[in-house]
Amino acid sequence: MSRVRRALALAVAGAVVAVSAVVVTLSSAYAVTIDPNAWYQIVSRHSGLALGIAGSSTADQAGLVQTARGDQTSKQFQFVASGNGYYRLKARHSGKVLDVWEWSTADGANIVQWPDLNGANQQWSVVDTTSGYVKMVNRNSGKALDVWEWSTSDGARISQYTDVGGTNQQWQLVAAGGGTPTTAPTTGGPARTFTNPVKRNGPDPWLTYHNGYYYLATTTWNSTITMRRSTTLGGLATASDQVVFNLAGRANGCCNMWAPEFHLLNGRWYLYYVAGQNVADYNPTQRLHVLESAGTDPMGPYTFKADLGGDWQLDASVLQVSGRLYLMGTYNAGGSFGQSLFITPMSNPYTLSGSRVRLTSPTLSWERQTGAVAEGPEPLYRNGRTFIVYSASACWGPDYKLGLLTFTGSDPLNPAHWTKSPNPVFQRNDANGVFAPGHNGFFKSPDGTEDWIVYHANDSAGGGCDMNRSTRAQKFTWNADGTPNFGTPVRLGVTLTAPSGER
Repeated sequence: MSRVRRALALAVAGAVVAVSAVVVTLSSAYAVTIDPNAWYQIVSRHSGLALGIAGSSTADQAGLVQTARGDQTSKQFQFVASGNGYYRLKARHSGKVLDVWEWSTADGANIVQWPDLNGANQQWSVVDTTSGYVKMVNRNSGKALDVWEWSTSDGARISQYTDVGGTNQQWQLVAAGGGTPTTAPTTGGPARTFTNPVKRNGPDPWLTYHNGYYYLATTTWNSTITMRRSTTLGGLATASDQVVFNLAGRANGCCNMWAPEFHLLNGRWYLYYVAGQNVADYNPTQRLHVLESAGTDPMGPYTFKADLGGDWQLDASVLQVSGRLYLMGTYNAGGSFGQSLFITPMSNPYTLSGSRVRLTSPTLSWERQTGAVAEGPEPLYRNGRTFIVYSASACWGPDYKLGLLTFTGSDPLNPAHWTKSPNPVFQRNDANGVFAPGHNGFFKSPDGTEDWIVYHANDSAGGGCDMNRSTRAQKFTWNADGTPNFGTPVRLGVTLTAPSGER
């Protein structure tokens, strides 16, 4: 009997095994909850690469490979229930399912895409490994989905192999859109924990969760821009920094790099940073610059895209209101205005399209404790409302803290359409040994249900505005009036529950 006819016969008869096949019984104690409406990227724990159909082919028998993660539909799969805890994995671009070729039960047999016949060789159990990853076991063969020969190469083939518990047989499920934004299966196991700091010597942090990884960049004060990544928040503490761009050789904008931020805009990452022509602190050559990624990987590769502004400016970030982009930062407004926040319209992520507007100045007493400073503006959005959280007072004192602007009008370029909170929203806590908390960013938990703040702080009141500041993160909530409630900065070393969905 041909392969197709045999599969059809089994599907019609409702059989669950073929001749010589091995039937796997899924233990309910290790079952995972899958959103049947979601499309998932399936990322190898061993290589960090995602499953995809070779060449994005729609043809029968096209092979399954591991490849760089991206937004292509050939790298997105839906889990279609077959009953009794088994699923077919349907490729979004072709509508075909993952299949062990020719019903093989041999180690090393190829995995391909094939029309959905609901055969046992197209059915997979999804089993928690208790380490935040799953393994997928074929119903027909009893063997696990496997990166062949432990390869880390782009394009390496995917096979089935005896379940040996290797990391090349473990996978993370990351929601890719089209369903509930759940990025990790619900396993029922104990929640992960972590302790601050998530990076020593990490001032001016920017942290994003994307496609199964946390990505973190901080000030280096040298000619390199570096980034580290980890599948867990706590793992960032020991992850290696990788150079994503070197400023050496640039006539303008080399070499003391500060305050990097990377934003996914129009399908590419744009990395904004501050740099000048030497390594002197607060030298007058500091300017804003932006890089552009070649694809959808936050770690690049990047190429230089543009200089942004022609005078001393720091702390670039991007605000999005009603589909339009605005560059934000800080500059010396002169006189009593001190170091003020500004906003400038943009026609795209690397081109300014209008005049700079002074958004707000440090006018309140707590904004001027150790110097008249307002800097580090960061956007925050919730339920249709827009906020800007900024750092105030000077970073060389212990009273560096966060303030809040709320967008209460219709024109983000009109300072009168922003309302400043009269009191700081996040500040030092002597009892917890946290001083000068500021220069923050925001990120969502892996399952999208929690809001988190990342910031730097000092361990003592005598700490300075230098590389000794460390990166910390904690969850925050919301007040009844819809404004953020950042709470109190937590003491270093306290065990905290990791972001929801991280298992």
